[in-house]
Amino acid sequence: MCEMTGQHILPRCSSVRHKSPCCVHSWDPPVSCRTQTAAWSSPANAGTGSCGTAGGAPVPTEANTQGSRDPTGPSAENDNRSQAPRLPKAGETIHGHKFFIGFGGKGANQCIQAARLGAKTAMVCKVGKDFFGDNYIQNFKDNSVYTGFVEQASNAATGAASIIVNDAGENAIVIVAGANMLLCSEDLQKALPAIKRTKVLVCQLEISPQMSLMALRMAKENNVKTIFNPAPAFPDIDPDFFKVSDVFCCNETEAELLTGSSVTNVEEAHGAAQELLKRGCTSVVITLGPQGCVVHQAQQSAPKHVPTAAVPAVDTTGAGDSFIGALAFYMTHYPTLPLEEMAQRANQVAAVSVQAIGTQTSFPFKQDLPAALF
Repeated sequence: MCEMTGQHILPRCSSVRHKSPCCVHSWDPPVSCRTQTAAWSSPANAGTGSCGTAGGAPVPTEANTQGSRDPTGPSAENDNRSQAPRLPKAGETIHGHKFFIGFGGKGANQCIQAARLGAKTAMVCKVGKDFFGDNYIQNFKDNSVYTGFVEQASNAATGAASIIVNDAGENAIVIVAGANMLLCSEDLQKALPAIKRTKVLVCQLEISPQMSLMALRMAKENNVKTIFNPAPAFPDIDPDFFKVSDVFCCNETEAELLTGSSVTNVEEAHGAAQELLKRGCTSVVITLGPQGCVVHQAQQSAPKHVPTAAVPAVDTTGAGDSFIGALAFYMTHYPTLPLEEMAQRANQVAAVSVQAIGTQTSFPFKQDLPAALF
């Protein structure tokens, strides 16, 4: 089934439609499939209350701002999702019970969630000059994301993700970055006038780490708030990532990779947050799924646990992106709120997303949420 239209996809197996080094099979969709989304206004109309993404992440704008948007970067990917009773073991083939195609990529996901809450956002990323790239750009437009900094590459395919979700809502994901990795310094320079006018910039690691770091530095040099999501994580990231992050936001698995210490509960997350803060961040947020999150700020003596309400999880894919998109929205629209309160509200937004199947299709709109969150 296609996430965008709800139409069933005929089981006509084909070789992969893109040139990325992914040796899986995909069904030929009869309708559009997407990669990533973000909202933004044209540079000529850009104002002062917006968010953005460099390389594929979303950021929101202030409610009373006209014509400005926050950029997000850097990744947009086509999601090929299978649902099965459980995740297969190495070398094992199992039967699944549902397959559909949708839009994904951390940057695009975060951008779209911010936009759905009312932020004006923009994406800075690359997609392939292919079927999936065309449809991802349309997906951005459908979600009111500015696409002036989304370029199509003819020498690489649109990024793709293969996702398996079990009946408990847990997932395993393999991404093939494709055109995402072609975002370069020239692309960021083109977006610099817009970055200067934004309020929050969000970056991840689904593009070249050097490009994410460059975008974050650009933001900091222009007094723009930054959120860095070190995902997919690897242990030896450049130490400067910590120094240019106003909010360093990761999940427990990423925190464990970065600190070398186990992070399975709130107490262990407290220790990891303290270690990450020592590396130069202004603040650290570690998300813990159903346990909520831990927030630690430079001016605090100790981390704080921000719990979340228990909900029946159907599919947790993209919950962290929903959280970050919401956090970016609150940082832009409600900058005077304490970070713990922003995280508590972002927890509630993400909790709604896990109660529906899909990634972007599960992200709530402002009108679907309690008025108390705004």
